[in-house]
Amino acid sequence: MKLIVQIPCFDEETQLPATLGDLPRAVEGFDAVEWLVVDDGSRDRTVEVARAHGVDHIVRLTNHKGLAAAFQAGLDACLKLGADVIVNTDADNQYDARDIPKLVEPILAGRADMVVGDRAVGSVKEFSRVKKRLQRVGSAIVRRASETEIPDTTSGFRAYNREAAIQVQVVSRFTYTLETIIQAGKGLVAVEHTPIRTNAKTRESRLFHSTASYVRQGAISIFRIYALYEPLRVFMSAALVLFVGALVLWVRFLYFLIEGGGRGHIQSVILGAVLFLAAVQLAALGVVGDILAGSRVLQQRVLERVRRVELHLGVAPSHYEPGEGPAAAAVDQPTTGAGSAPATGGDGGREALKL
Repeated sequence: MKLIVQIPCFDEETQLPATLGDLPRAVEGFDAVEWLVVDDGSRDRTVEVARAHGVDHIVRLTNHKGLAAAFQAGLDACLKLGADVIVNTDADNQYDARDIPKLVEPILAGRADMVVGDRAVGSVKEFSRVKKRLQRVGSAIVRRASETEIPDTTSGFRAYNREAAIQVQVVSRFTYTLETIIQAGKGLVAVEHTPIRTNAKTRESRLFHSTASYVRQGAISIFRIYALYEPLRVFMSAALVLFVGALVLWVRFLYFLIEGGGRGHIQSVILGAVLFLAAVQLAALGVVGDILAGSRVLQQRVLERVRRVELHLGVAPSHYEPGEGPAAAAVDQPTTGAGSAPATGGDGGREALKL
């Protein structure tokens, strides 16, 4: 059994040594524990620092693509390097690495395919009141959309087994945390959560420059993801609100028509008609969105099968470079041809072709 801990990084030469220094080299239940850094187009010495601190594997993206893209690139590389379980953590050392055994325990016990660390957001001193409230609202919406019970849906400290990692396909450009939970909840992935500890804040967030930015980006991200996975519910609900508004205006017109002898208030008829037409259009968008959502599910299944084929054929991970850690010596740098991926342990070389 192989565990790979992946760390998406962007300009993290200062914080990375402390993060790597806390990572374990042995975890009960695993024969090997390896580290992988995803360099998201850093402009500093992130890669050099990673090598100096014994990272086994490096995925080096050519330019800055964002956290979601870096996460997906790391997940793909971990699978092709033969990981049986993948743990994702942040480069700023926000999460306490001593909780990695706790995070992977439900997977080793066979109870879960994916485990999300729960920071108990309400007790995190560094979070503002607004951020805590938005976290609670966002988590509630994601729980409803995913039909899971994850209390901290924005936590980046999480573990995946091979099946869960194969099924995850992030399309968001902003963050992977919400979308992967919804995908897991709607797929054949058993999801659990476990309490984790956090370390003291080391720097400001790279995703948000202010509380206002966090509120704006968070709200947009939540709405977009919810509309993507529940379009019929979102647009039909909005259509119902507008339809009720139209009815209220029409009833108002009829009331004054009867009581006032038919004079005035024609504006109620006009505004009601506008709201009614908008409601019809939103309902139509909901139907179209539901059809597109069905197509997206089929596309996701196709991508999942493509990933299984790649693993079976031994296709090399993209943008891969061997590091300087203990496992790097046993891994030859892959070339671009099919079948040129490094020979690895775990189930990577034994993955059955499932079509």
